[in-house]
Amino acid sequence: MLEVFLKTLPFFALIGVGYFAGKTRFFSEEATGAITKFVFYFALSAMIFRFSANLSLGDLFDVSFISAYLWGTAFVYGIGMGVAFLRGLQADEASVEAQCAAIGNVGFLGIPMLALLMGEQAVGYVMIILSIDMIVFGSLIVILITGSKEGKISFGILRSVGLGLIKNPMIVSIILGLSWSSTGVPLPTPIMEFVTTLGAAATPGALFAIGASLASKSAERIEVAAWLSFCKLILHPAFVAIGALWLFPVDTYAASVMIAAASLPVAGNVYILARHYGVAPQRVSASILISTATSVLTVSAIIAWVYTPPI
Repeated sequence: MLEVFLKTLPFFALIGVGYFAGKTRFFSEEATGAITKFVFYFALSAMIFRFSANLSLGDLFDVSFISAYLWGTAFVYGIGMGVAFLRGLQADEASVEAQCAAIGNVGFLGIPMLALLMGEQAVGYVMIILSIDMIVFGSLIVILITGSKEGKISFGILRSVGLGLIKNPMIVSIILGLSWSSTGVPLPTPIMEFVTTLGAAATPGALFAIGASLASKSAERIEVAAWLSFCKLILHPAFVAIGALWLFPVDTYAASVMIAAASLPVAGNVYILARHYGVAPQRVSASILISTATSVLTVSAIIAWVYTPPI
């Protein structure tokens, strides 16, 4: 584990640098927002496009892989929602807690970190996970929150969800990359060098942005945040492992990537949704803060446990 921990340490050190910059106000919240937007719309999108342009649609349509991840994630999502209902919460708050319990920071942390730690072969699998998180569970939380507030699920809600997915630069980058890949034509050298250079900013930029954004978050409702962090860091990879290793057996390397991705801390976009809809943003903020800090150890331990190099 020590070897893996030392490999992951620079990633979390970059998060720490971002946190320090944000906490000391060297980086204001406006500056943090600007660098986050740059990473989201440009650097990370370029990285995803480059990777997906070298994949085929068949690489991303692995029924066993999709089934294993969906089963494990849905199971933990159900646990998070069930416990919230037992505490007397309404559907909107319960869905936010369920999202914290089961959806990790795959885009900003998973793609750059796992690509370097587990090899570029991991990226195709990580993009399957990212797509499931955004299309299935990202849509579900919006439908549940809006339906709870309006008392019904209307066509307008579904239309809003669909438009949101179409406008998401990560989804767009995957689609454009796969479309290019389907032509069988290699990316021209100038384009490849452009997306490679721009995409190289994704790893340090994304990690710095994560840290800087954490600096503005508070640790309220510690007991609930601790429970949700336990779900995300421990239960999620455990149930995904059950799905990948026993219920829907997948290739050993693919399973190791899936479990590693499931071990990532709570996704930052959950806070954006919670703040947008005014549903438990402080609870989500605390969950992101606690899970990210704790993941320095848990992610290293899980990757050390599961990682099998590709054959």
